Amino acid sequence: MSSPRVVALEPESPAEQAGLMVGDEILKIDGEAPRDVIRWQILTDDAVVPLSVQRESQRVDLVVTKRPGEPLGAEVHAAVFDRVQTCDNHCEFCFIHQLPRGMRRSLYLKDDDYRLSFLYGNFTTLTRFSELDMERVITERLSPLNVSIHATDPQIRADILGNRRGAVSLRWLRVLLDHGIEVHGQVVVCPGVNDGDVLEDTLAGVLERFSELATICVVPLGVSRFNKQKRMRPHTITEAQRVVDIVSDWQEIFLGVLGRRLVFAADEYYLMADRPFPDADSYEGFPMHEDGIGMARTLESEFQNPTTEPTRPRSGFFAWVDGAPADGYRSPRSGSPATSVGAPEDTGSGESDVSMARATRVSLGAARHAPVGVLTGTMSAPVIESLTNSLGRTDVRVIAVPNNYFGGNIGVTGLMVGEDLERVLSGEPEGHRYLLPDVCLSRGVFLDGTSPQDLPRTVEVVPTDGAALRHALTLGGRTEAVRA
Repeated sequence: MSSPRVVALEPESPAEQAGLMVGDEILKIDGEAPRDVIRWQILTDDAVVPLSVQRESQRVDLVVTKRPGEPLGAEVHAAVFDRVQTCDNHCEFCFIHQLPRGMRRSLYLKDDDYRLSFLYGNFTTLTRFSELDMERVITERLSPLNVSIHATDPQIRADILGNRRGAVSLRWLRVLLDHGIEVHGQVVVCPGVNDGDVLEDTLAGVLERFSELATICVVPLGVSRFNKQKRMRPHTITEAQRVVDIVSDWQEIFLGVLGRRLVFAADEYYLMADRPFPDADSYEGFPMHEDGIGMARTLESEFQNPTTEPTRPRSGFFAWVDGAPADGYRSPRSGSPATSVGAPEDTGSGESDVSMARATRVSLGAARHAPVGVLTGTMSAPVIESLTNSLGRTDVRVIAVPNNYFGGNIGVTGLMVGEDLERVLSGEPEGHRYLLPDVCLSRGVFLDGTSPQDLPRTVEVVPTDGAALRHALTLGGRTEAVRA
C-alpha cells in the first residue's frame, strides 16, 4: 500500500502552519495508515491531528491543530492509497473492452470499487463486495452509492455480467437498503438481452424487493467500432420507443404505489425514439443528472434562465458512458471528500479543465462579432440547435462532430476527441468563433491525448451548462480562447 503524498498546500492552512511540506508522504494519521481519502477525511476531522511523515530520507512527526471539522488544507496525489478494487466481470457491453489501443493506461482500468462509487459516482456490481466492505459502509455511512442492477432475475444478471456471482450479489443491495444507505440503481439495456419483457420483470423485481432504491436510471449501451461481441448492437427506433414506453408505464406504477416515479430513462432514449423529453418537474429534482437523466431539460432551463445556478453535480451534457474507469469520463462529486485530493493518478494541480486548456490566451477583440460555431456531439446537436435557434440569430451554427474515433453509435459530447475535431475544423473558415464544451477534456486533454492547442482553429472552451453557453454566445467579448 502506498502512502498519500502531499502535492499542494493551502496557504496559511493548518497543515502548512504545522510544517507539512509538498512532497511529504503521510505514513500515519493518529497512529493509523489511511487506505483512502475517506479514512483520511475521518482521521483529520479532529482538532488535534498527529501526523507521521516521511520527508525524503527522514521521519518527521508533526501535530496539526485546528478547529474540529476544519479542513487540513493539504491536497494529496490520489483518492485511493491501496489498490483499486478491479472488476472481474465480463460484461459484453462494457465500454472499456471497446476502447482503441494507444490511449492513456488509466482509461483501461476496470474498477468495481464501492469507494469510487461513493467518491466519484462510479457504478459497482457488488460482485466483489465483502462482509468487511459492508461493515465499513454502514459504520462510516458511505452514502450514496451507485449499483449496477441490469436485471433482477439471478440467471439473467449472471449472464449479463459474465460472472456467476452476479446471480447472488444483489443480496448486498438488500442489506445496504436495510441499513439506510442511499442507493441509486442502473440498468444498461442491451437489445435482445434485457429489454422488453426482461426490463418489465426487472422493474417488477425492484418494486417487490428493492423499493427503497432512491432512483433507477435506464440507459442504452454504447457500441463502438471496436466491439467484438456479436450480441451487442445499437437500439432500433422501435426498440428505443419500447424502452421509453416501459419506463413511462412503470413511472405511473411506482408513483401510485410509492408516491414517486423512481425509474427514469436517459435523454438518449428520447432522442433515439424521436419522442419529446418529459417535463422538468417529472424528473423529481434531477437526482441522476450526472448520468444523463434530464440533462436536456436542465440545459434548456439554464439557457433560458441564465441567472439560475447550474444543476449539481454534473459531469457535462451526455457525458455518461458505462464502464467508466476510475480516472476517465467522470468528475468528482461536488462536496465529496475527493474535492481535497486529486483523482486517481491525478497531477494534483487543482486546476480545472477550462483553466488548463487556456494555457495560451488571446483576446477575442474584433472576433466577438464574428460568426459562431458551437461544437458538439451528434447526439446532442438537435438539443443545442433548438436553444441557439431560440435566440433568432443567423450567425450561430451548431457543428455536429461525427465520432469516427470510436465509431459505432457513439455520439455523446463527452467522448469527442481531438482527431475528429481536427478533421471537422479543418473544413471550417478562419476568423470565426468556435465554442468547445469542457466536458470533452480531462485535465486539458482529449481522450486521444491531443489538446485544444493542437486544433487547426482557435476554440473557446466553455463550461458545459446552458448559462455558460448563452453567456458565450451573447457576451463573447468577455471570454478567452485557446490559440490554434
